[in-house]
Order: sequence, then structure tokens, then C-alpha cells
Amino acid sequence: MTSTTTVVVLFGGRSSEHEISCVTAGGIMDAVDRTAYDVVPVGITKDGDFTLQPDDPSAWALDGQHLPVVPDNGTRVRFPSAAEPPELTVEHPDGSVTTVAVDIVFPILHGPFGEDGTIQGMLEIAGLPYVGDGVLASALAMDKHVAKAVLEHAGLRVAPWSTVLRREWDADRLGIAESIAIHGWPLFVKPARAGSSMGVSRVDEPSELGAAMDLAFEHDSKVIVEPRVLGREVEVAVLEGRDGVPRTSLPGEIVVAEDGFYDFAAKYLGGDEQLLCPAPLTEDETDAIRSFGARAFEAIGGSGLARVDCFLTDDGFVVNEVNTMPGFTPFSMYPRCWAATGMSYPELVAELIELGRAAIR
Repeated sequence: MTSTTTVVVLFGGRSSEHEISCVTAGGIMDAVDRTAYDVVPVGITKDGDFTLQPDDPSAWALDGQHLPVVPDNGTRVRFPSAAEPPELTVEHPDGSVTTVAVDIVFPILHGPFGEDGTIQGMLEIAGLPYVGDGVLASALAMDKHVAKAVLEHAGLRVAPWSTVLRREWDADRLGIAESIAIHGWPLFVKPARAGSSMGVSRVDEPSELGAAMDLAFEHDSKVIVEPRVLGREVEVAVLEGRDGVPRTSLPGEIVVAEDGFYDFAAKYLGGDEQLLCPAPLTEDETDAIRSFGARAFEAIGGSGLARVDCFLTDDGFVVNEVNTMPGFTPFSMYPRCWAATGMSYPELVAELIELGRAAIR
């Protein structure tokens, strides 16, 4: 079988999740069926330059606690307009210019300037098909406040929250702190539009709140404050159906140390957590969270993929958040859930590429 489809793997980016995007891209490059797909790696530097990178999965692998970054190698990649042929223009350091035909783009970007609908909008303007959710679903799910409001409106139980803007915090720290304290302790403070647990803190007492808010505001001008939800952390992977009906995986469970939480280090650098796939649930509980996942996916207008994170409480499931570009390294929860359901990592990558090629936006 000859290679007939050129896939641009787009990764890196300007967000604080740059390094994890690189690790994910390496996993995908390694898993792609090279008899069916040609891969063109395009890395976005932390400054925002689009560069052509070597097709070498090992260059992007997680090495102990060392995280890869996109180097500026002097190349510059330009995307077309919709009126131009579907090809990238590559400017090389020696002044030469080449072009690369594109069939589909696989944006493996987490956080702002990638997972939030901005790259999706750029690709739609360029007239290039791409993998994953569209502009609206991406932007909506990225904003935890807006997503919770939409999910609640759709009839799903969501974890309680308060939203604080930077200007509100700067104007009245004491008043905001008093209103937040109504939730009780501990609290979790998060940037509203970031992922991979960047800028997230657990706050056990009032004296810790100021530092946690300041840290979250380093990542976003809007912060979410949530009380601890007593329950098990259970997640389900959702995949767009070929017939339009969302497909859901067997659920997975995150088990962390009793006094900890699933932070960045636990997710990517190793910690006390365990990822259990499938989660030890009853048949009714498994059916319930899979239904929640499908309903949440449809509520945000999802396409391609999403991971729906829930808490299993004494009163049933509560939706915490929806991730439209979840962690996608080979050892992340999303692909592990699908592996437990019977779809391997390479099969999952191929299915997402084909769903993107068939998408009507």
C-alpha cells in the first residue's frame, strides 16, 4: 500500500502546555501507519513561529523528567488561504522555498492558542481539513465557567464553582476571599482557560488562598474556585461516531494519594496516582457515565474527540469538565480507555485522521 495521505502534525505552541504537546506529537508520529500516511511535523515555538521539524518521534519523547521543546531551527512555515492550493510554503534558512501538499492537519495543541478554537479557526480560514473539535466546541470547553454553564443548562449535574476575574480580585481581595470561603475547605483554584493542571492549587485554609489565586492569575485573567467534591474521579473517552452518534469508551479512574490531587507532576512526571482502565464500577455505573459522556459531548457540539471528567458521589455522577484535546500521550487516560475498550493507540490515531477527513464543518 502506497502512502496517499499527508498528515501535518501541528504541535508545541505558545501555551504553558507546550512541552506536553511535544510529547503527544512524538507518540502520534510513532504510532502513525507509515504505509498509509506521510507525516509532516510542524512545531510552533514558544514565541509563536511555525517551523518544519524532523520526522523523528524519539526527539519528542519524555526522557525521565526532561520535557522536549520546539527549537527555532530557522525554517518558517506559511499556511495557505482558502483560495490557494492546499499546501504549506516552507522558507529555509538558506533562502530556498519549498512547498508541501497537505491532506489533513492533526493539531496536537493544549491550552490557549491551540485547544481554544484559535488554531481551528485558522485552519478553517485556510480551507484545510483537521482532526478534532471545531471552533465553537473548542472555545466553549476551554472556558471552564462557560462549559459548566452550558452543561448545567443541558440538564447535567456539574461540580459547584465560583468565577473570579483578575480585576475583581485586585479591587477587593478580602471581599472575594470571604465569598469564596462559603464553599468551605479545601478548595481548588484553577485558571479558567488552561489545562494539564497548570496553575492549579489545593487550598486547605484561608492563609493559602492569596498565593493560589496569584498563581492561577499568572495563567489566565479568569479563575475558577471549586470546593472539594467527595467522590471517585472517573473519566470517559468520547469519539465521534461515523453515524453521528457519539461513541464512548469504558471508563477509567484516577486514584491519588488521599491528601493529594492529580496535578501536572502526577499526570506526566510520575506520582502516587494510579490510572485504572477500566474503572472498577458496576454495570449500572458504567452505563451511567458513558451516557453522561455522550450527553456532554453533544451539549458542547463536539466532533472528533473529548474526555469527560466526572466525580462519582454518593448521589451519582457529577461532571467536572470536558477536554476537547485531552492528554494523548500513549500512557494518557484517553488512549488507555480506548485500549481497554478494544481500540489500540495506532487504530485510534488512524480513526481520528479519517474522521477529520470526513468532517463537514
